[in-house]
Amino acid sequence: MSNELSMAEQGAIAALLKQGWSKRRIARELGLHRDTVRRHARELARQTAAITAQSNPTDSKQATPVEVTTGSVEPLSRSKCEPYRQVIEQKAEAGLSAQRIYQDLTTEHGYQGAYEAVKRMVRRLCAGEELPFRRIECAPGAEAQVDFGVGAPVLDAAGKRRRTHVLRLGLSFSRKAYSEAVFQQTTDNLLACLENAFLYWGGVPRTLVIDNLRAAVTQPDWYDPELHPKISAFAQHYGTTVWPTKSYTPRHKGKIESGINYVKENALKGRVFPGLAEENAHLLHWENHVADLRIHGTTKKQVRQLFEIEKSALLPLPAARFPFFHEDQRIVHRDGHIEVAKAYYSVPPEYMGHTVWARWDSRLVRILNSRFEQIALHVRHELGRFSTDPQHLASRKIALIEQGATELLRRARLVGPQTGRWAEAVLNERAIEGVRVLVGLLGLVKQHSANAVEHACELACAHGAFRLRALRALLKTPHAQEQFEFMAEHPLIRNLNDYGTLVRVQFN
Repeated sequence: MSNELSMAEQGAIAALLKQGWSKRRIARELGLHRDTVRRHARELARQTAAITAQSNPTDSKQATPVEVTTGSVEPLSRSKCEPYRQVIEQKAEAGLSAQRIYQDLTTEHGYQGAYEAVKRMVRRLCAGEELPFRRIECAPGAEAQVDFGVGAPVLDAAGKRRRTHVLRLGLSFSRKAYSEAVFQQTTDNLLACLENAFLYWGGVPRTLVIDNLRAAVTQPDWYDPELHPKISAFAQHYGTTVWPTKSYTPRHKGKIESGINYVKENALKGRVFPGLAEENAHLLHWENHVADLRIHGTTKKQVRQLFEIEKSALLPLPAARFPFFHEDQRIVHRDGHIEVAKAYYSVPPEYMGHTVWARWDSRLVRILNSRFEQIALHVRHELGRFSTDPQHLASRKIALIEQGATELLRRARLVGPQTGRWAEAVLNERAIEGVRVLVGLLGLVKQHSANAVEHACELACAHGAFRLRALRALLKTPHAQEQFEFMAEHPLIRNLNDYGTLVRVQFN
């Protein structure tokens, strides 16, 4: 069991035993279990007895060490790895694992002992080589550390206590901090607190060191973490970088860990507030009149004085605050739109049936693909309205009549000059009604050759026939084009009833 203790702990136990400390007191002071200290004391007694026996070989009764407190006789055991100590040390210094060292001893040196013995010796050898943690100090404006802690309770409308969380954001150089209490550790609350801290400081630190909060980190990974999309957008807006710490490694943000304890013990302990606003007002006053005026235990300088140096090194605030938005996934409907807050917005046709991200605020709706690249942008509309970008319509789904008179006239001129002339005359004669006639004209172009349509349009223009049925008749009977007759419904010929009315009026 003594192998589980570091060399420093073993030395401390031996020194305190020599000073006459009790095992209970040693365990309490070193933070160890009493049984661990007791077992290590027994082993020290065995080693002492063995040394004594070696120095007095004539005394056969002292050849075997005896544990006085229990009266039991236990021979001093010797590790089977001891003959291979030098080999194990060399391999451990080379960075080999205990498993690899055991394998090499078995295959190369004929070791026949257990793997656990090798592991204990490697652990004991490496324990004496443990290096102290390296302190990382930051330049002004380079870093701020962020963490949540337990806040003071507040009273709700019914007078019951409600739990709060306090977020503390501290600059690593000056230790200037901002604290704010919230009810929930949500992404929106986290961003609001961060933004309030930037405004409070009048600038933005270049990096933010945060814990692996679910509100900020969707996939923890020391090398390549996946941040919440809102966190990434917030960092981009303010020009800062978010660095999550390694999981279960609180020392990576040790400055704010101690800062959280400072808030809980000094500012909030024993207090109950009538509301969240009152707690935050107290925290702001405490930061300005207590925390800022203290001489920090590490820097040995006043926090406010160091902040005056650091303030000018912070990044400037952007012109506008971060546009807080809502975000959710949507499936593109068969009509090429998605629903956002009971209104409908178009996306490019290739995304039909796919899942996209919708990000909206009070003014705009942004649609992003799975890589969070913007694929559509719309102005926010009221309930039930459709917002369709013409570029999102497939060309085959745009009717000819939707393209307007100018486009139809351009297409008619491409057939030939006579067709263009007839189309212009139709628009002049029939105005808006002529647009649909031109759609029919282009339909005839698909059924007949361009020469036939050109010739028919030439005859129709010569006789002032600007009805589509006249063109159809000419194209249906090509020989009739040579002997074109005026039609009964030609606009230049009046109805016979009109002539009868004229005669009656003139001769009565």
